[in-house]
Amino acid sequence: MTTMAAQLRQALAESVKSPDWHDALQAVPRADFLGDAVYRHDPDRGWVPTHRTEMSPEEWLTLAYTDETWVTQIDGVMAEDAIEPVTILRPTSSSTQPSLVVRMLEAAGIREDQTVLEIGTGTGYSTALMSHRLGEDAVTSIEYDPVIATRAKRAINGAGYAPTLIEGDGLDGYEGGAPYDRLIATCAVRTIPLPWLRQVKEEGTITAPMLGWLGGVAFAHLRVSMDGTASGRFLADDVYFMPARAHAAPPRPTLWMGVGEVSRSELDPAILKDDTALFVAQLAIPQAHHGWAEDTLTLHDVSSGSQADISPSPGGGWVVHQHGPHRLWDMVEEVIFTWMGAGKPHQSGFGLSVTAEGQRVWLGDPDGPSWRLPT
Repeated sequence: MTTMAAQLRQALAESVKSPDWHDALQAVPRADFLGDAVYRHDPDRGWVPTHRTEMSPEEWLTLAYTDETWVTQIDGVMAEDAIEPVTILRPTSSSTQPSLVVRMLEAAGIREDQTVLEIGTGTGYSTALMSHRLGEDAVTSIEYDPVIATRAKRAINGAGYAPTLIEGDGLDGYEGGAPYDRLIATCAVRTIPLPWLRQVKEEGTITAPMLGWLGGVAFAHLRVSMDGTASGRFLADDVYFMPARAHAAPPRPTLWMGVGEVSRSELDPAILKDDTALFVAQLAIPQAHHGWAEDTLTLHDVSSGSQADISPSPGGGWVVHQHGPHRLWDMVEEVIFTWMGAGKPHQSGFGLSVTAEGQRVWLGDPDGPSWRLPT
């Protein structure tokens, strides 16, 4: 099995095609970071726990070194503790696809002469990759979930690495090793936590996936200035990570459709099925959920209770119902038309500025149209 594992690691390293991370991918035994089971998604059954004992050693190694994301925890339940499929709960930890891990590390510009704070140790695989390339003394990683933190430490140490591993809230960062050259998050945040700015060196960077309650995503890469602020454009990569638990959307309530003031719209609500359009709409209604009931879009603002539904009109166009203090669809229309007028750029056409007073997403450049993120 040792020979097979080494061959699979080599094949994975060659498939990822990253000269800077090739040696680490070839050296770090990903199979040791998966534990004894993973969840695999089945369209009919949901998240199905797959145990190592149910597979041959060869099959398990092949799974481990496939360039796929393997979910290891769902709503706090580890895969090895699950005895039946899970259908409605959401993944809360995983071993991310190795090629995506490397894309993140490359986007952050991590190299040998830097110190790094990683937010979200997870299985510890990316922590081990960084420890191999940078040296364990350069790497600090923090994990919120105590079960996951304990498992990750065991796997990282077992692979021969001893970086600084902290069990705690990654949104607070870790002052003990500050200041860092690079901060990289392996969980998504709604806004950039201010402690991160204080713990990164001047001209250092923060690289973090962002995910709002509407479901819009962006990939932030910010440079910290001497005055303690940070600013930068979103990157061209589309990355999707599980939210930091404190930043996850609250449960979606049951909505009453067909309630409120009635109006018409010429904007097809299906535009929000486009990832960038959804990100843009979220700028206008950051506290809102969205959902679909067949071809009807529903919106609900958690903070105010405002809601809207938009459905096709038999005569053409769309019928809009809006109720509450905020006219959610009107707000979405305004920001979508602004985006369309600018040529419908990808998220990388936007940027983010972070100060102690607030966080602002801007279109084009910092003097362009802008929207404040929730505090």
